[in-house]
Amino acid sequence: MSTPGAKPITDEEGPLFQLLRQLDLSPDASQRQISSAIGVSLGRLNAQLRAAAEAGFIKISERAGPDRRQRFAYTLTSRGAAEKARLTDRFLARKFLEYQALHAELTGSASSYIPPTDRNRLMQNYLAPIPELFVSYDSAQKLKVEAGDLVSHDLTPRQICDLELLMNGGFHPLKGFLSEEDYDGVVENMRLADGSLWPMPITLDVTEAFAEKIEIDQDIALRDQEGVILATMTVTDKWVPNKSREAEKVFGADDDAHPAVNYLHNTAGKVYLGGPVTGIQQPVHYDFRARRDTPNELRATFRKLGWRKVVAFQTRNPLHRAHQELTFRAARESQANLLIHPVVGMTKPGDVDHFTRVRCYEAVLDKYPASTTTMSLLPLAMRMAGPREAVWHGLIRKNYGVTHFIVGRDHAGPGKNSAGEDFYGPYDAQELFKQHQEEMGIEMVPFKHMVYVEERAQYEPNDEITDKDKVNILNISGTELRRRLQEGLEIPDWFSFPEVVQELRRTKPPRSKQGFTVFFTGFSGSGKSTIANALMTKLMEMGGRPVTLLDGDIVRKNLSSELGFSKEHRDLNIRRIGYVASEITKNGGIAICAPIAPYAATRRAVREDIEQYGAFVEVHVATTIEECERRDRKGLYKLAREGKIKEFTGISDPYDVPANPELRVETENVDVDNCAHQVILKLESMGLIAGH
Repeated sequence: MSTPGAKPITDEEGPLFQLLRQLDLSPDASQRQISSAIGVSLGRLNAQLRAAAEAGFIKISERAGPDRRQRFAYTLTSRGAAEKARLTDRFLARKFLEYQALHAELTGSASSYIPPTDRNRLMQNYLAPIPELFVSYDSAQKLKVEAGDLVSHDLTPRQICDLELLMNGGFHPLKGFLSEEDYDGVVENMRLADGSLWPMPITLDVTEAFAEKIEIDQDIALRDQEGVILATMTVTDKWVPNKSREAEKVFGADDDAHPAVNYLHNTAGKVYLGGPVTGIQQPVHYDFRARRDTPNELRATFRKLGWRKVVAFQTRNPLHRAHQELTFRAARESQANLLIHPVVGMTKPGDVDHFTRVRCYEAVLDKYPASTTTMSLLPLAMRMAGPREAVWHGLIRKNYGVTHFIVGRDHAGPGKNSAGEDFYGPYDAQELFKQHQEEMGIEMVPFKHMVYVEERAQYEPNDEITDKDKVNILNISGTELRRRLQEGLEIPDWFSFPEVVQELRRTKPPRSKQGFTVFFTGFSGSGKSTIANALMTKLMEMGGRPVTLLDGDIVRKNLSSELGFSKEHRDLNIRRIGYVASEITKNGGIAICAPIAPYAATRRAVREDIEQYGAFVEVHVATTIEECERRDRKGLYKLAREGKIKEFTGISDPYDVPANPELRVETENVDVDNCAHQVILKLESMGLIAGH
């Protein structure tokens, strides 16, 4: 009996597996204790230790102390920990097959277990523990010391989310960041190199400068943003991906209107690293700690509660009454218990922050029967990849011990593309999930758009209402909900729970009481600073909120004095302005920014940073380059045309004209007061300041 795609453990691998396992379990044991534990002579053990050290799996060091029998200490390296994880998988595969053969021999029938045709089918029993990538506590302490001398990579927030789910088994069967071969298979046909279904590239993207320092087979330390070492990684692959191809295949279009495609091209590093990961410790979360469960912790909860069927509800939005009805129906139809499993990693820019959302979930959790419902938080960085994301979510939920998964209308859809059309069809995600659900081992519970039928005082699937011409159908879109919150308008009880509305109003007060940013952009000499100063004076005259002007020249002097005018430094300067503006906006103030900001991608990134906390009002000061040159008192344009100033916007460096600014201001033959007044009128129309 054999397992396709899985090699049996060889005679050489068996002793190595025993040795690495024992050293991980008892790193402080003496040679005599180790030899006794694995059943070999001291001479044979010494030979194995030397071979393991030469292969880079263990580190041997002298230990101080009077006992000569404990003269040496043996520590698993990150490579040894990765090898132990690989051999553990091989061992489990062999034992699984032995069990099947024995079961067939004793009962005269085949095992009821699904034959493990690949790594993804191992341990399919959702109640059994799932493999993690962590080493033991003692080994982790020693590995942390060793990793302190390795080249370090500081992880981005998205990479931290990915690493956490790699280490705790949420991304099982992945053993680390994808190799180039696995990446190519995932991008092209949603398959790892061994044939396992996996729809989403999980890659460690780094800068070209960092990649140049890394050699193949080198170990690196992975740190969080505070510098804490979370894991080590053995780099087995390094390559420059075709990101346009990745965007086309994974997200359906190479269109920067898609948040993940925008991230891919304008935020992610240009080089990908792949290789196995050895977990040292989980990322530290100080919020909602009682709600954060690993896959094995959640499986243990289900075992304890005796839950055999569990349906999971994926959400990145607050729960309203339509969601409650949808989840009740799903649990009833699948005859399963309910897991509310919201995402608290990165979601779509502009979404309600996860602190507010979790408070909303907790506020309405008592609307569900406590004996059949629980809630846990998922630290996932969403990609908003529609159909592929739905399959990905299903595989992750399977790892968490779930048997059924709700896939709704336009699951994980990012909204409109550059042409104003939806990126994905409303039920594309359900179709792709349905194609793969048998292989995945988790059943889809499809649900359609729920609307409120006033005459029947209940929610019903919109597609199933047969008497639409006789009833009044009510619905509030996400856009309409945000408008009502911004303007302080009533949100009806049929739509949401009072507790949820109260939480949302705490975080999102009416726009006239929120902070916001006015971001001027235009050529040098276009009049940005002059209009910004006039606007600042008018807003200070109105009072009510503090006003801060972040003019390009002022920021250059006080925040960015060490920066030059290369594209990289210009971007960094604008990102600094955006960061300060986001803090001002978050704390209820008004930030007025007046840099040149020539690049659309950087302006978009600043918008996304600020819109987490308040409105972003882009004002294009649309003065022509000829007029700017005519006004130039410093002679900068003349010097740029003579080649004495390099990379000058509009002359030797491009300016991306804003496609859809909130306001476009013409300054030629228009006085400054009138231009500033146009901005005031726009702010009034947006509800950001009270009309007079």
